Amino acid sequence: MVEKRDYYEVLGVSKDASDGDLKKAFRSLARKYHPDKNPDDPESEKMFKEVQEAYAVLSNPDQRRQYDMFGHDSPSGSPFGPGGFEGVNINLDDLFSGGFESIFSGMFGGGRSSRARRGNDVLIRHSITLEQIFSEEEIEINAKLSANCDSCGGSGAESPDDVQKCSTCDGQGRIVQQARVGPFVQQVVSDCPDCGGRGKVIRNRCKDCKGSGSVEKEKTLRIKIPKGTEDGLRLRQRGMGQPIVNGQSGDLYIQLDTTPHPWFERDGPDLIMALPIGFPEMMLGTRIELPHVDGEMLTIDVPKGSKPSETLLIRGRGMPYRRGRGRGDVTVLLKLHVPSKIDKKMRNTLESMTEKFGLPTDAIEESVRREADNRRN
Repeated sequence: MVEKRDYYEVLGVSKDASDGDLKKAFRSLARKYHPDKNPDDPESEKMFKEVQEAYAVLSNPDQRRQYDMFGHDSPSGSPFGPGGFEGVNINLDDLFSGGFESIFSGMFGGGRSSRARRGNDVLIRHSITLEQIFSEEEIEINAKLSANCDSCGGSGAESPDDVQKCSTCDGQGRIVQQARVGPFVQQVVSDCPDCGGRGKVIRNRCKDCKGSGSVEKEKTLRIKIPKGTEDGLRLRQRGMGQPIVNGQSGDLYIQLDTTPHPWFERDGPDLIMALPIGFPEMMLGTRIELPHVDGEMLTIDVPKGSKPSETLLIRGRGMPYRRGRGRGDVTVLLKLHVPSKIDKKMRNTLESMTEKFGLPTDAIEESVRREADNRRN
């Protein structure tokens, strides 16, 4: 049987720790080992339950006094009964944002959550080009978004007299249910099922919004594309999401998706492209100019004697960095363009070139053997 660790050691506090010290230590450790933050990690789950048990004992003055005297060998046995300590269901959001008392309001007898009701967030997608990203263009987006109904002012009722207090929750919007967890009675607070958390019920619903309190309206949003925006960036517009009666509207997220460019692919601030050119251009060299995302021409100088799959680097002509100054680079991959069809004149030219530049069969075989030997060595 594995011996239990000292409860003070579990929480990392001294034996004269105050109630505040215990609370602070517990909250920090509960965040660290919470199962929602450590999925599929049995060791974290074990530590989480150990931390819960230690705090459950030390936060109770009588049990702490008994533990200080006898440790785990209390004459009255375990305070958690024959089934042992089973843990208490703790919401990770409460650990980070609800305040300490909200975590244990049900565990140690009290209170209820005061977290405000909030509407759903809304996500819309909008396509942009590399040219728009480079220039940090200001764009307009037309979208249908939920807004408070003008007819009922967002109440969802035909008239103010049609809004009545919910009798199930007495207008609070929340109900409290109790469940026993080991030696404790835990209170679970949830939205009232009859009023959906509003605290009010509607006798006659608004005809325009059918009682929802919101309708869809066409809106024009103006946003400036941030510097160096990357594909999939989401811009947050607070309070422009779905409204909710007696609560706070959600947020609107605008996701910027980059439209594929005809010849560029993007890798952060760098641009990559494949440039197909013919054999004569590779042998003799050439200069090629292409329209670029910065509004100017991109000049590509192909050196004579270039080979397929070689790359050319053009510094400082890529996309702007998201932070700081400067731009990335452009990498050009050379590809040999082979026409699918040739006429008789071109065939005669190629046959003539083969006589001058082509390799005989025995030379090809020797080249293949040499390459194979190099790979083996």
